[in-house]
Amino acid sequence: MITVAIAEDHQSLIDGVELLLRYEEEIRIIGMANDGEELLYLVRRKQPKVVLMDIRMPKIDGIAATKIIKKELPHIKIIAFSMFDQEDAVRQMIAAGAEGYLVKNSPLEEVLKAIYEVMKGNTYYDATIDPSFFSGNTAQQIKKQVLSKSEREILTFIGQGKTTSEIAAIRFNSVSTIETHRKNIIRKLGLKGKGELLRYAIEKKYDF
Repeated sequence: MITVAIAEDHQSLIDGVELLLRYEEEIRIIGMANDGEELLYLVRRKQPKVVLMDIRMPKIDGIAATKIIKKELPHIKIIAFSMFDQEDAVRQMIAAGAEGYLVKNSPLEEVLKAIYEVMKGNTYYDATIDPSFFSGNTAQQIKKQVLSKSEREILTFIGQGKTTSEIAAIRFNSVSTIETHRKNIIRKLGLKGKGELLRYAIEKKYDF
């Protein structure tokens, strides 16, 4: 069971996330907090596996709270949940130890994806976050982290020159499923069509 705590001071957003997760058999919300002090008390007492962390909170902000949690309970996964996708906010939360970063105006389904990804030991960054916020290898790493495990595997096959039909056969998927993955990869990486996708996959195939 994946236990989740939510740190958020907007009740409407809490209600939306709670409704989204209510019918997930593998996920259970074990507490909610409206400020940083309340969150730390909740986390220390119940030790959830994942915390959805607002950055702007009263008393103790999300960045400071993340640092404290990661120092005391480093096994707890932190997913930043913010209205802000500015470079400083993203950098500070990652530096504090957050495994994921979501922007609040993204579809709520992204929350579900992020929870499952961080519980696999991966990181998850909102597709709207501009990889140019980061330089050098970090920019490439963030781009890769935007993709799901399946999308990274498919990108590797594309880089190896395999066709959609061949990838579908290898993965025991339908051709339409692979085509959908291709479109999602193109969108997430900000590429312009299949030609750019192929070039990107060939250039980066050893990185995946």
